[in-house]
Amino acid sequence: MAHLQGSLFDQVDTDRPDEIRLRPLTGLARTALGRGAWIDVLPGWLAGADALFAELERTVPWQAERRRMYDNTVDVPRLQCFYREGEHLPHPVLTEAREALGQHYRDELGEPFVTAGLCLYRDGRDSVAWHGDRTGRSSHQDTMVAILALGTPRDLVLRPRGGGPTALRRPLGHGDLLIMGGSCQRTWEHAIPKSAHVAGPRISVQFRTRGVR
Repeated sequence: MAHLQGSLFDQVDTDRPDEIRLRPLTGLARTALGRGAWIDVLPGWLAGADALFAELERTVPWQAERRRMYDNTVDVPRLQCFYREGEHLPHPVLTEAREALGQHYRDELGEPFVTAGLCLYRDGRDSVAWHGDRTGRSSHQDTMVAILALGTPRDLVLRPRGGGPTALRRPLGHGDLLIMGGSCQRTWEHAIPKSAHVAGPRISVQFRTRGVR
């Protein structure tokens, strides 16, 4: 496991850099992607993100998975842990984050976020390929997926579904928040590409609504 280099931004407004707390959800900036899709971004939503990263890296029961691809079975290039609806999340601030997001987007979303998927990218060799979260209702309904990123920043890239060049690139880490909404899961794809320039680890926490994976 590579070593996490801390963020100076994560420490600028507190004398206790290990204090883990959410900042206000003010300052969310929306970008319209087209075809009914959009993203909201808020850098540094979580203070003490590096401390939370260290705790989750140590305590979450990470699982390595293998997946069938064509004629081979290959290792999934990241570690994962999924918390279903009703299961206790591994840190109280994640429960607080999920509830705060549900409250903030209540009128627009119409339902709460209920699950949390965690992914550990151990270094730049770990990745996730182009995809949309289209398992379940999101294959035919608008929804939202909220991502809280901890640890070393990694680029999240987006492009219209069906291929083509990357249309948007957002580095996420050290407590940054990104929400994909509207038709984003159906009409766009996103990925975390491999990087030869990133050595440190990253955790992504994805909050989703009922029946969406």
